[in-house]
Amino acid sequence: MELPDTILRKKIKEFLEEDIGFGDITTNSIIKGTGSNRKASIFTRRDGIVAGLKEIVILFDFFHVKTHANKEDGTRIQANEIIMELEGPVKGILAGERTALNLLMRMSGIATTTFNIVEKVRQVNPSVKIACTRKTTPGFRYFEKKAVKLGMGDTHRYRLDDMVLIKDNHLKLIPDIPQIIKLVRESVGFSKKIEIEVTSVEQALEAAKAKVDILMLDNFKVSEVQRAIDALEQNNLRENVFLEVSGNITPENILNYANLRVDVISLGYLTHSIKALDISLDLK
Repeated sequence: MELPDTILRKKIKEFLEEDIGFGDITTNSIIKGTGSNRKASIFTRRDGIVAGLKEIVILFDFFHVKTHANKEDGTRIQANEIIMELEGPVKGILAGERTALNLLMRMSGIATTTFNIVEKVRQVNPSVKIACTRKTTPGFRYFEKKAVKLGMGDTHRYRLDDMVLIKDNHLKLIPDIPQIIKLVRESVGFSKKIEIEVTSVEQALEAAKAKVDILMLDNFKVSEVQRAIDALEQNNLRENVFLEVSGNITPENILNYANLRVDVISLGYLTHSIKALDISLDLK
């Protein structure tokens, strides 16, 4: 999902307003009037994958600052490499600096973490997809999921209206798995995929027999995932479902899951536990 530029500009304007308030009193105290034009560079202190350059171009356009990107979103960057050069009113450069770096650092951190995990997993299972979840920062989901995509990951659901995902709390309302799948299918028709989150091998078999499209094994240990796969295969149901594993999966244990015959591994980690990439802006 790519936001139209008009909506993207509106979001970035809101980010700037949050930071600037009624004005940059520090810079306005030092520089009178509009200030002179200056050059600046944005560079990274760490290797990684850059994400957020399109957003930064839009951001500095609000201040009439010209930008020149030396890299493209989703490409590798090396420590101390200049990734963007700026030229324009010094007040504009300084006013946009923090918001610009916050966007770049977080998005690049997510893209880098995602890319590293994807590369790691592909060595043992080239076909498995690595996906994020909806465990995102309110108001910032679009940017976080875009960063996952730039890091070669899958965005999963953006919103609740993207697809059906029957979770544990839904099953507390209607515990009968075949019944709840039937109710949902009758409501949404054929155009939406139906996924269900299960917590036991028995539930997995029930859901597969009810012809669910995607089966999520939630918080399963590696041995339990294997038991579920074995049970599905023994009942000739494995080929009927797209199999996802999720819950308490980290970079440290992900290879244990990647070695199994699953289609998707989803991690909230990609958006809620990453470290921002160290990026700086220097005036020339």
